[in-house]
Amino acid sequence: MLYTLPMRQTFDEKTDPSFGPKHVPLIRKAMAAQGLDGFLVPHEDEHQNEYLPAANDRLGWISGFTGSAGAAVILADKAAIFVDGRYTVQVRDQVDAATFEIRDLVEGGVPQYLEEAARSGARIGYDPRLHSPDALDRLRHATDKAGAKLVAVAANPVDTAWGAERPAQPAAPVTPHPLEFSGEASAAKRARLGQTITGHTADAAIITAPASVAWLFNIRGGDVIRSPLPLSQAILNADGSAALFLDPAKVTADLPAWLGNEVALKSPDELPAAIAALKGKRVLIDPALSSAWHFEQLEAAGAQAIKGADPTILPRAIKNEVEVAGTRAAHLRDGAALSNALHWLATEAQTTLPDEITVARTLERFRQKTGALKDLSFDAITGTGSNGAVIHYRVTERLNRRLENNSLLLIDSGGQYLDGTTDVTRTVAIGQPTAEMKDRFTRVLKGHLALTRIRFPAGTTGSQLDVLARAPLWSAGLDFDHGTGHGVGSYLGVHEGPHNISKRANATAFQPGMIVSNEPGYYKEGAFGIRIENLQVVVPAEPIPGGERPMLGFEALTLAPIDRRCIEVSLLTAEERDQLDAYHARVLEKAGPLVEPVVKAWLDEACAPL
Repeated sequence: MLYTLPMRQTFDEKTDPSFGPKHVPLIRKAMAAQGLDGFLVPHEDEHQNEYLPAANDRLGWISGFTGSAGAAVILADKAAIFVDGRYTVQVRDQVDAATFEIRDLVEGGVPQYLEEAARSGARIGYDPRLHSPDALDRLRHATDKAGAKLVAVAANPVDTAWGAERPAQPAAPVTPHPLEFSGEASAAKRARLGQTITGHTADAAIITAPASVAWLFNIRGGDVIRSPLPLSQAILNADGSAALFLDPAKVTADLPAWLGNEVALKSPDELPAAIAALKGKRVLIDPALSSAWHFEQLEAAGAQAIKGADPTILPRAIKNEVEVAGTRAAHLRDGAALSNALHWLATEAQTTLPDEITVARTLERFRQKTGALKDLSFDAITGTGSNGAVIHYRVTERLNRRLENNSLLLIDSGGQYLDGTTDVTRTVAIGQPTAEMKDRFTRVLKGHLALTRIRFPAGTTGSQLDVLARAPLWSAGLDFDHGTGHGVGSYLGVHEGPHNISKRANATAFQPGMIVSNEPGYYKEGAFGIRIENLQVVVPAEPIPGGERPMLGFEALTLAPIDRRCIEVSLLTAEERDQLDAYHARVLEKAGPLVEPVVKAWLDEACAPL
């Protein structure tokens, strides 16, 4: 049965007449007016957001690329766009290769391109509001090698070219996030972080990431798609007092009282003057999150910038007991909704063979039916057949495909709830999966299970655990081109740091309360894609008999069945079979009472022991 509730996800091409390479000549004209021979266009906006308000999606406007990471370089006679391994297929579909050379964002990236393509004496412009000092250092080194020069601009040529067609900046109301969900008062957080600031021998800290501001002041907004974030910045003093720079149009009636007397509400226009008032002070600021503009303003003010991590990052990542309890509740609710959708896919959809958009809409309707959904945590990925092999595929009216017999469907989706943020991927069989599909699925499953059951000592990082998820694929000469796990917020962003699980070195050790995804995959271009993802929280592990050290482990938060039809059981060890059976028994125990009898009967079968 399909429900008819309002839809949040749309499936239009974000490009249409307002996005795409036709704007490149306009940008070149604006560049020439400023005496520039080139211009750098990062994906990030003034707040270093991953998901962008329409007004800040400059990379999308110039190229048509809709991914969440990338960059472009516009030169007078050529241009290039850069994406990572998640988007190598998508970028070729969305971007005009006659206008943009497509290059790897990670291997060589923009610096290497500038070394190769920037002519000696060229003036390469950049908007200091959009680049961190760390990124600029690498770019400046590259332009120096090429004999070119990086030039800061006051007026962004992309914004000039966009002109009156550019959407207005968002102004969603900012509301309190109650203690029943946050678990700690803002005053307590500010006092705690004030001690961190003092520990850096600093007088204040500039907080520029919207998620950090939202967490610190226990507020939420709606300026950023799929994330309840208010575009805002703050200055936090060592004594716990603060200034919050927020568009007055966003301030709701109860917000000033919620923030209290120790927080001064100011307009964003007042930020330069507030930084100027820091003259002679030592100011902690994160060079990876804050823009070069902030550092320039501090220098002009006569303040000393102390480079260090945003003081909210680690405390925000370590969820307190209230946040962990909330995310458990959110995942239980979400798991029941997903189980309803999986039942529909395993029954009715096997014969009606709906298209990808219908799958996404149906899944969203089941989440809506919980009555608690505030938003999606990202646009659902529903890729059948070859579309499933596009790692961050986004279905549109143009790309939409119907399900086919004897194929796989990859569904990556999540919801935003007041008590937690969810992100889950399941790959399901439509008809009978082939022997190759089952082999690859089972190898992905083996890696997923290994990363769930591991016990590890304090001090262990995600980069040390990553091999566990890849080893079953490596043994067959296979791999996947994305990280294995990312942090997740508490009714905040679906991607957050500082911890993760990937091949790349990460110095942040796991601590109890951290939430991280576990999502190995396999992608056969032009054929099918597989990914299995649960969110899991770091917890103290049960003592190991004879063990000499206390250990940590992971508790799976996600509660939804894994498609047993895709498993080649002979490839699983007895330990792996027992582990999957125990997980399915838990899914049945927790989610079973929340679904209707017909779905419960299917769930009994879907969660039966192997």
